[in-house]
Amino acid sequence: MATESGTKASNGDTVSNGEEKLSEVVAILDAGAQYGKVIDRRVRELLVASEILPLNTPASELKAKGYSCIIITGGPNSVYAVDAPDYDPEIFRCGLPLLGICYGMQMLNKEFGGEVERNERREDGQFAIDLDTSSQLFQGLSKEEEVLLTHGDSVTRVADGFVATAYSGKAIQAIENPSLKLYGVQFHPEVDLSVNGLTMIRNFLFNIVGLHGTFILKDRLEECITYIRNTVKDSKVLMLLSGGVDSTVCAALLQRALSEDQVIAIHVDNGFMRKDESVNVEAHLNDLGVKVKVITAAQQFYCATTYVAVKSDHPNPLKRKTLMLNSVVEPEEKRRIIGDTFMMIANEVIEDLELSPKDVFLGQGTLRPDLIESASSHASGQAEAIKTHHNDTALVRELREQGRVVEPLKDFHKDEVREMGRSLGLPEDMVERHPFPGPGLAIRVLCAEQPYREKSFSEIISLLKTFVEFHELSSKESRLTPKQLETIQASLQDTERSRLSSITSKLSLNATLLPVRTVGVQGDGRSYSYVVALSSNESPNSHWADLFFIAKLIPKLSRLVNRVCWVFGTQVEHQMNDITPTCLTVNVLKQLRLADNIAYKVLKEHKALRCVSQMPVVSIPIHFDRAPDQHVPSCQRSIVLRPFLTSDFMTGTPALPGKQFPQLVLDEMVDKISAVPGISRVLYDMTSKPPATTEWE
Repeated sequence: MATESGTKASNGDTVSNGEEKLSEVVAILDAGAQYGKVIDRRVRELLVASEILPLNTPASELKAKGYSCIIITGGPNSVYAVDAPDYDPEIFRCGLPLLGICYGMQMLNKEFGGEVERNERREDGQFAIDLDTSSQLFQGLSKEEEVLLTHGDSVTRVADGFVATAYSGKAIQAIENPSLKLYGVQFHPEVDLSVNGLTMIRNFLFNIVGLHGTFILKDRLEECITYIRNTVKDSKVLMLLSGGVDSTVCAALLQRALSEDQVIAIHVDNGFMRKDESVNVEAHLNDLGVKVKVITAAQQFYCATTYVAVKSDHPNPLKRKTLMLNSVVEPEEKRRIIGDTFMMIANEVIEDLELSPKDVFLGQGTLRPDLIESASSHASGQAEAIKTHHNDTALVRELREQGRVVEPLKDFHKDEVREMGRSLGLPEDMVERHPFPGPGLAIRVLCAEQPYREKSFSEIISLLKTFVEFHELSSKESRLTPKQLETIQASLQDTERSRLSSITSKLSLNATLLPVRTVGVQGDGRSYSYVVALSSNESPNSHWADLFFIAKLIPKLSRLVNRVCWVFGTQVEHQMNDITPTCLTVNVLKQLRLADNIAYKVLKEHKALRCVSQMPVVSIPIHFDRAPDQHVPSCQRSIVLRPFLTSDFMTGTPALPGKQFPQLVLDEMVDKISAVPGISRVLYDMTSKPPATTEWE
């Protein structure tokens, strides 16, 4: 039986109906998690075979095929929602050991009579929880562990026959019924932000289920070569190359698998590239022996349009034509226009070469996270779209359904692709190159025509004011902010309140709510929410750890905030209620390109590129330092730096200045970028993923 990733289990018996009966294979039931494929990967790393299956797979089928155990993934739904995904209740009673993760734990608890309720406070990010280490699941771990929590619903009453084995404060984070071998965890042990999560999965598979880890992983390089040859045969492949590690590794695989005349390599300069990016990409690819044709198409992209669904949930939705890209502000529309324009250029190339479209495959360096975040059915049947990747637009999906797309890396994560690149002999500087999104700087310009100020705007401002004055207000009776104090008391654990009080007693802060929105991922779903900007007259250099702690707390207080930044310079005195109208115009892109070039030049000069996994430089339409009584119009923009640490690119953390990111490098970046004309302030993104995404759009 082939696993979901295309690898064959090495042992099995035959049942009476002629089907192969599996031996030591885990059934991963997909409830729509962003991290479902990561579970599959972690299981394989422990040398156990696995298959990702629909959540509604019948228990009888799981038993008949001989699966050893069940893992239920997280998901974006509520177990009590009318549109909650269907499942067979017998999966909990069929005798197979079961581990429910996040939504899977809530299903387990509800099925046995426990209660799950929606909380006012969310938990999105890396937090410490307390474990009962007498549980087999937590054997060999510390009593306190750092894990990734990302949920809004919580178990409020444990089901009969179950016991709680992990807490964060009073919140239940794990349950179990050892006699039935049923276990649930509210957190995500499969991701890097759960520091010892792999040990928990190992404990479940080996100590609880009793597996032995006899699965043999096949050579993935040879699998990719075989896949390409079997798919393409004698046809040609048009490969759109960005110059990043994903597309470069894909091109190297195509070169190894096919003859030279079968691969058509194209690099498109879409007008959203970094300074001198296309020139450098062409030179690097030529050095690798890849003959690439560069197409300059900036004007074509600036003026591009496409058609988008009016109601995306309708089976046959009406479609409308978008504005031109240089007038669009909505991030999803920007991504779709760019993705569809890439496809139009690919078709033009095929036509210019006088080739028949049916004889040409589209080659893409698509990775598993791209498909998951775009909610592709090839990655998950239940996942919610976080953002549309340019390599998974409607036009690409049509080609994929026709079998005309070759994507040898679609089951890989970024770190696995880098290992593949090393196996192919690619230079280390190419393999370790920072990711740069296909849409380029277009999704690093936060576009807006109007400020975003919903009815919650003033309420959140009041909450933030109370938050940064927490020590003073909580230590005396105050008639002014009882509601806000109550919210903070209810949202935070005792240890969190104690540390917040200590920080706000010694550090004078201002928290400014910015009237813009950014894309985030919260509870396995997409959010599009406010940004909070912290500032002070004191230097942050000796306070970064405390500031990062505060940045982690703020999204817990309000579901409508998914990102927190630090503003360099003096304390921000005035609340911004307007924005600088911004679209993808030449001057806006020129300013961002200059700031981006400064930041990366400083990184290279100090040999600090390896300090971070990625560093988006983002333009936001915020003009600080304008007193309301002066009536100065908003005409400047600000720049956000996002040094980011991750290995799987599904989760990650901001780099901590002074420890993970050199303070000297950061100071030089801020000074030089602040001197760029038209830039109001420089900010530092202090938010993990989740609740924020790596990119802002």
